Formats: sequence, C-alpha cells, structure tokens
Amino acid sequence: MIRSARVRALLALTVIAVSLYIALTVPIRLGLDLRGGTQIVLQTRSTPTANADREATDRTLEVLRGRVDALGVAEPTLVRSGEDRIIVELPGVRDPKQAAEVLGRTAQLTIHPVAGTATATDDTERAGERVLSDASGERLRLRAAALTGQQVTDAAARFDQESGAGWHITVDFGGAGRAEWARLTGEAACKPVGDPGRRVAIVLDDKIISSPEVAPSIACGTGITAGSTQITGSFDDTEARELALLIKGGALPVAVETVEQRTVGPTLGAEAIAASTWAAAIGTVLTSLFVIAVYRVMGMLAALALLCYGLISYAALAALGATLTLPGLAGFVLAIGMAVDANVLVFERAREEHAARQRPTPRSSLTAGFRNAFSAIADSNITTLIAAALLFFLASGPVRGFGVTLGIGVLASMVSALLITRVLADHAASRPWLRNRPHLSGIATTGPVRDRLLRRDPQLMRRPRRWLAGSAVLLVLAGAGIALRGLDLGVEFTGGRLAEYTTSAPVDPDKARAALADAGFPRAVVQTSGDDRLTVRTGALSDAQAAEVTRTVDAVAGGADRVRDELIGPSLGEELRRNALIALALALGAQLLYLAARFRWVLGTAAVSALAHDVLVLLGVFAWLGKPVDGVFLAALLTVIGYSVNDSVVVFDRIRELRRRHRTAPLPRITNQAILQTVPRTVNTGMGAALILTALAVLGGDSLTDFALALLIGLVVGTWSSVFVAAPVAIELQDRTGGRGKRAA
Repeated sequence: MIRSARVRALLALTVIAVSLYIALTVPIRLGLDLRGGTQIVLQTRSTPTANADREATDRTLEVLRGRVDALGVAEPTLVRSGEDRIIVELPGVRDPKQAAEVLGRTAQLTIHPVAGTATATDDTERAGERVLSDASGERLRLRAAALTGQQVTDAAARFDQESGAGWHITVDFGGAGRAEWARLTGEAACKPVGDPGRRVAIVLDDKIISSPEVAPSIACGTGITAGSTQITGSFDDTEARELALLIKGGALPVAVETVEQRTVGPTLGAEAIAASTWAAAIGTVLTSLFVIAVYRVMGMLAALALLCYGLISYAALAALGATLTLPGLAGFVLAIGMAVDANVLVFERAREEHAARQRPTPRSSLTAGFRNAFSAIADSNITTLIAAALLFFLASGPVRGFGVTLGIGVLASMVSALLITRVLADHAASRPWLRNRPHLSGIATTGPVRDRLLRRDPQLMRRPRRWLAGSAVLLVLAGAGIALRGLDLGVEFTGGRLAEYTTSAPVDPDKARAALADAGFPRAVVQTSGDDRLTVRTGALSDAQAAEVTRTVDAVAGGADRVRDELIGPSLGEELRRNALIALALALGAQLLYLAARFRWVLGTAAVSALAHDVLVLLGVFAWLGKPVDGVFLAALLTVIGYSVNDSVVVFDRIRELRRRHRTAPLPRITNQAILQTVPRTVNTGMGAALILTALAVLGGDSLTDFALALLIGLVVGTWSSVFVAAPVAIELQDRTGGRGKRAA
C-alpha cells in the first residue's frame, strides 16, 4: 500500500510539473470569436471542365493560400474540411468584403485576339468566336484564347507618377508564354491603327478588364518580345493590387461558393474573455467555499485539486494545439463542476463506509470510498465523453471547440479527482493530527442531508406512477410551447445573416424594426440585450444589403459599431439542421447502448426515457421564453444529456450494488434505498454545478447567457428526471415484463 501511494504521488507530481512547463512555454491558440477576425467557409463546386473532388479541393487550397499570403494577414489559417470545403481564418480582418471577393473569384485569366466589334443586338457567336463587352460597354468579338494565366510568372500593381496615368498592372509571361505573346502581338501589329483587330483582349472570369491596342512602334510579325504587358484602366490602388493578386495567384481549379462567414470584432472578443474569466474565477471560488464548508479538510484538498485541474486542462489544450473558442471557454468552466462531482462521489462513499463502522479511520474510509465510487465515476464520465465526441464530429465552428474543451475537461477532472485528490487526501488522512480529530476530516460525519433522510425514511417509490403523471404534465406544457409558439431556430439552422451592434445609446427594438422595414428589410428580427447591444437577423443578404442594414441601425441609434457578422448559406443551414437532429438521435442511441451494456436493458431504457424527457422539456421552456435554438443551444442540450445520464448512472450503479447484496428484495424497495443513499451526492454536486452556472449566466456576458440558462434549466430538470422519471420507468418496465427485470441490474 505504501509503495502504491508513492507511485501515485510521483505520477501526480509528474503530471503537475509537465502541465506547468507546457502552460509556461506553449501559448494557447484563441479562436476568432475571442481574438477577433473573420472566418470564411468555402465549398468547391464542379464545373464543366473539372470535378470538385478531394484533389481539386487541395489544389484550390494551395491557390487560396497564395492569395491570403499576398493580402498580408498575420497568422492566417487555411485547412480543408471534408471532401469539398475549405475553412479560412483571417485574424484581425473586420471587414470581410475584400477578402471574400478575393478568395471567392475563380480568376480564370485568358488573352484573346480581337476579331472585330459587335452591335448591341448582335449576340450571334460565330464558330471559334465569342462576344463580350469591355469596361466602356463596347462589344468585341474574340477568337479562341491564345494565352492563359498558366503562362503568367508575375503580376504587380504600379503607379505611373510621370505620365499621370495612375494605377496599372504589369504582367510578365515566361517560357512558351513569351513566344506566344510575341506571336499574338505581332499578328495584331499587322492590322491598321484604329482597326479592332489591332487590339488584344485580356479577360478575367469572362469579363474584359482591358483591351489595349498594339502600339504603332511594334513591327508586324515581330510583336512584343520582352514577354510583358500592362493592364490599364481607371483603377484605384485597392483594385489594382487586388487584380494583380488574382492574376499572380493563378486561377482556381474549380469554382467556390461562400457557405459560411463569421466576423467578430476584437472588442467583443476581449469582453468575452474578461467576462468568462471573471465567471470562472468567482464560480470556482464559490464552489470551493461550498465544498470546504461541506467536507472541511477534504474539501480544502479538493479545492486545491481544482486548481490543478485548471492547470492540466489548460496545458492539454496548449499541447494538442486545440483552439479555445468562446463556447469552449464555457466548457472549460463547466467541467469544474464535473471535477467536483467526482470528489463528491468519493467523499460521500467514504462517509457511508465510516458511518457503517466498517472503516474506523479516515484513511481506510477514503480508500474504500475511492474503490467503491470508481465505477460510478467512470460510467458518468464516459457518457459525457460521448456527448463531447458527438459535438466534435457533428458540430461546426466555435461549438466544435466546446466539444474539444469539454472532452479535455472531463479527462482532466478524472485525473484531478482520482489521482491528485487521492494523493493529497491519503497524505492528510495519515497525519496524526487528523486521525486524532476525525471530525475535521469531513468524512467522519454523515452530513445533514443524510441525517434527515435516515430519520424520515420516505418511501418515494411506493407509488411510482404519481411521479410519472407529474412528468407527463411537464411534457404537455413543453409540447404546448413548441406547438403554440414554435422554435426560434437560429441563423445556423435556417441560413441567413446575423449582425450584432454596440450602440451609443439604448435603442427601441420596435423603432429599429420599423426603420429596417422602411429600408427594404420587413422580415428582419431585431433583439436587444442590455443598454448598448442590438442584434439583427435576416435572410440571406449581399454585402451591399448588409451595409444598408448597418447604415439604418447607425441612423436609428445615433451611432453604432458592428462587432459581429455571421453569414450562413441555405445549403449549410440545412446541413447543420440535419446534423443537429442526427446528433440528438446518436446521443440517445449511444447512451442507450452503453447503459444497456452496463446495466442491462431495463435500466438503460429507463435512463434514455429520462433523457428524452429532458430534451423535450428544455426545448419547450426555450419555446415559451422565445430564446433562439442555435448551435450553442445544441451544445448545451447535449451537455444536459450527459449531465442527466450522470445522475441516472449514479442511482443505477447503487441499484446494481444493492441487488447483488439483496437478490430477493423487490426492485421498488431497492430503488428507493438507492435514491436515498445517493441524494447527498445529488444535492452537493447540484449545488456545485449551480454555483458555476449561475456565475456564468450572470458574469459570462450576453454571448453565454442563454447557454448558461439552458444548462441551469437542464440541471434542475435532469436532477428531477434521474430520480422521478428514470427510476419509476424502470419499476414499471420490470412489472410489465413479469419479473424478468431481475436481470436489469
């Protein structure tokens, strides 16, 4: 035993030392919603000449990488997602219009000899020719392309100060392109000055951007041998640089479409970090004080282990190179409550061992507590990891970051509770001063909750159908909210555009809604939060229409600054909506399979019934409150599923243990006893989680208020359902199977 304790202590010190080193030397990567910037998701589309397969997407990615590098954005990120999507992150870019235009253009450059002009009504394209208009509106007949962008070696924007001609673009050709350019211009030079055939048309994406005439000084048949040309026009500096960038970067192998675009200002990100940090700090302090008040010395050690949990989680995020997003930051805070849960499970089992007089010393009680609580801790954390995995694989954007940090937080909480807390608790429990004062340990007493229950011994499961009737009433009310008020699906699930503004003065949402209707946006949804925040949600808008919305809000508010802008294409909205339904179905199915394997089908089915109850009630409450159901809500909903399963697992784990001791006892009596024995854990864990979530709701800022509210509602509903839905359903199922449910545990 002494040797194993030393091994655990050495392992704990190693984990803490490595985590501290990583935290001090490896910077964590912040998501764009925390540091500000723009994220654009592009989807490749097949063209008549190329299929949008994985290879074409990879080639497109490389072309886009060159374009982004030329934009001068610091630390850009471009990655392929799936077969046909590319995610582009541009830190610090608040106006995504230019970036979206540069990234989204195919930039197919071709150079054609001009056959002649065409009239305004002449759309007939002769064999080998096509008709296009130049910048002045003149229609030209173009022969087949002689040169393409593949022969271009360089392009640069230049300003001609001497002639005053303004901005132009120089284009250099290499290899066979030099000879072809000389041949093309040599043939054109043979035409008379002023003849359309003496011109050369430079076409970009089926638009003539320049059609210069070959200078009289160029000899017929010789052409321009220098292998370069100039594109002139009425360009400003931005247009010239953008055009040079597109020509130099090369054409995209396939067409691309912007399906998602998110922009967050740096101010909003800084506010979110500050608010979440305050919420984490105050929530951790309140939770630590609560744990110390309940478990005394052991509570102090658990609070110290919580600090180690924070260090381990942070180091794991940094080491894995994971991106910390705003929902991810919330997941980091939420996992603190899960770390408390494992400690509470151990300490309550130790109290039971000590109360039964089977373990006379605090240390022996603790050893038994860690051993007996392990299965419940493992099962409850595995179910939460299932929810985190579903978020990672089926969610997108910042919500996926929540799945990452939630998963890391769960694993870190197990290390914190089962390793670090145990090392500290074993060391303290072996000290003579604590052995001689067992009341200070926090586990030598049964606790006020268990004392009251032991005195009253309520028979909660004597009439289980009464509890099911109460839950049925809740479900009817929730269903009425969904049917009568409907679900306010967020822009992620419907497609469209969402913009958030900070205003210089409070704005009446009705006034803003009327002004937007007058501006041509009658279906705009306007919401306010606080005194200086206004959110506008619309259908799909162009950048010009989005700018008009901003001007309207600015006029109504007397000054407004756009701090967030999200654009979701209809195809992506439909996909995200489908993935959300798949995630819910998989969450329920995965939990059923796992619980059926661990506790047999009766208890597994009962637990999943409680999960479905929680999902419907939470959806109904949000429908009645008119709160948006978006990606962040989905993250909260899947977390509620994991938390609800945790409660059910703890009860069912105790039922399984009691059935092994009392094989002939009826299930209602065993279930009632299991509930009463685990109520102290339920109350203490619920209080710890409630303190964290309340701090997140009050201090986490507008972006996390609805998220924390959903989790608080889920905490209450999940606690209710694990006792008064899952347990009665298990009893009813056993009765209906004619006693075959004896195998249920």
